[in-house]
Amino acid sequence: MTARYRRIVAAELAELLDGLPALAVEGARAIGKTTTAREVARTVFVLDDPETRVLVEGQPSLLAVGESPVLIDEWQRYPPSWDVVRRAVDDNPLPGRFVLTGSANPQAAAHSGAGRIVRLAMRPLSLAERWSEQVVSLRALLTDPVAPVEGTTDRTLTDYVGEIVAGGFPGLRAFAGRLHRAAIQGYVDNVITSDYEEVDRPVRNPVALRRWLAAYAAAASTTATYESIRDAATAGHADKPAKTTTTRYVQALERLWILDPVPAWVPRGTPLTRLATSPKHQLVDPCLAASLLRLDTKALLSGNPMLGPLFESLVAQSLRVYAQAAEASLFHFRQRGGDHEIDYIVETPEGRIVAIEVKSSVAPREQDFRHLHWLRDAVGDRLLGSVMVTTGTRAYRRQDGIAVVPAALLGP
Repeated sequence: MTARYRRIVAAELAELLDGLPALAVEGARAIGKTTTAREVARTVFVLDDPETRVLVEGQPSLLAVGESPVLIDEWQRYPPSWDVVRRAVDDNPLPGRFVLTGSANPQAAAHSGAGRIVRLAMRPLSLAERWSEQVVSLRALLTDPVAPVEGTTDRTLTDYVGEIVAGGFPGLRAFAGRLHRAAIQGYVDNVITSDYEEVDRPVRNPVALRRWLAAYAAAASTTATYESIRDAATAGHADKPAKTTTTRYVQALERLWILDPVPAWVPRGTPLTRLATSPKHQLVDPCLAASLLRLDTKALLSGNPMLGPLFESLVAQSLRVYAQAAEASLFHFRQRGGDHEIDYIVETPEGRIVAIEVKSSVAPREQDFRHLHWLRDAVGDRLLGSVMVTTGTRAYRRQDGIAVVPAALLGP
């Protein structure tokens, strides 16, 4: 039986639906969009049910009939449903009328829906949703430079590695051992053999796409060029896919929410120069990377070099959930040449920031804080605070004001 999780995005959904006529909850397949949306819906149309889809295709206006909120689940299975909602909102813009959920963003949608349908991203379970023990609030750090930083946890590196492998897909977490490995592998198989076709043409060479995905997984938490990822995917093969082919991979997989890269921070009105603008590569969940790279808990705890990058991926996944709940955005920062870099920058709409470094160690070394010190001197009052996320057991503030927080204790 699948465990019930209290989703952070549920509060955002309820708040926005109270004032907006239509919301589109978007994210990867099997992350709990339908379960969350059903909690607020009064009428439900499930468009991946063949009978329901045939009914709606014959009479699309049915989607605008029923007690509100009306949930249109997997709307991309019948793309004209987007325009049905848009027109209904034009006719009657009362709040709380529609919720659309989808795991793909098809090109066939006839209209953007701007001003009518507001998009709300949903991601796999954050650590706060899995463990419910956070005591250090990212929202508080974004509003109060001296917010309390305290608390202890019993979580260890082994627990975090277990979560990297287990993943944040609620339904898949119900499986263990070989069943879980098969479920994750099946998820990736479905992306390649069926989901991909929803947003692009059928995959001509599934083996090549799988190799490319594995190479992308190996580049997690880096800003490696797409050329280097392509080269890694085709090592030992004479024929390399054209750049246009790998570009299509990126575009399609982002629209399926399988790739979830973190954009580069390009600050306005600061003296920072020589800024790198490449995104930091991340899959939507590190369990997919672990599966693609054939890494289990034992392998990661045995000195595998992917431990650090995948722990950072786990933290990044959670940070995106917490930042969105605080109406903030997540970026990474890097100067060309790598002279200075910060793993993550959380920025408020007003342009204030919290800088975050991630280390898969219990006790970071003093030199691990050097980039945080540099950024504080470079941006001044714009910096609300700095955080070092670790695998330690205690949250505290250093004398220099930097917060040291175990990943298990950081929350929205």
